[in-house]
Formats: sequence, C-alpha cells, structure tokens
Amino acid sequence: MTDTMKDILNPGASPAKDPAFPNAPSGWSVAGAKKTAAAENLELGDDHWEAIRALQEYFDKNDDQAINARALHDALNEKFHAQGGIKFLYLLFPGGPIAQGCRIAGLQSPAGSVDRGFGSVQ
Repeated sequence: MTDTMKDILNPGASPAKDPAFPNAPSGWSVAGAKKTAAAENLELGDDHWEAIRALQEYFDKNDDQAINARALHDALNEKFHAQGGIKFLYLLFPGGPIAQGCRIAGLQSPAGSVDRGFGSVQ
C-alpha cells in the first residue's frame, strides 16, 4: 500500500518514524536533513548522523523543560568526549554544533545558541 493510500485510509495517523532516528521530531526526515545540510554546504557522514541522533535524543528526554544551551553544550561535550568533545563537533558542524546541528536535526535551537551581535557562528 502506498503512503498516500495509508493517509486516505487512516487520516490523522502520524507517519511512521524512521527506526534509525527514534527520537526525531514529527515531520523530520533524512531527506529533509540532507537538503538542509546541502544548503549549508555540508555532506552528512556517519559522525553527523550520530550527532543528529544525540541532539534528537537530548531534546526528546528534556521535552518537559526549557532546553538550556549551556546544558546541551555540556551534554554533547560529554557524549562525544572520546572523539574530542565539542571541538570534534565543530569540525562536523562549522556553523556550530548546537545551532547548525539543531537546524539539520529539525529542532528549535535553544535561546542563546546564536548571538549574531557577538560574532558567533550562525
């Protein structure tokens, strides 16, 4: 059965989640992430996808409270400590692992993760 037929037979049913991204926000897709990344001159590899999964998992586990940019920064630094922490993530996401990573992961960047007036990365 095609996706369109499923939509007709089950109106209001949410689309099936990608099992590789169980914490992805509603409406997010790998194809959309690739399109966003391409617009930002990034080609996504395995390390990028792992970081995207980590961002989505963090947001999913903390959805009942406001996401704090500093706490997210620290959580990412700890999760990727073996690879070099936040420095490693800046190699993956030169536009900022939180700001650019969240855009590609389909998430709203936390307040304070982008400060255009201070010269931070976008």
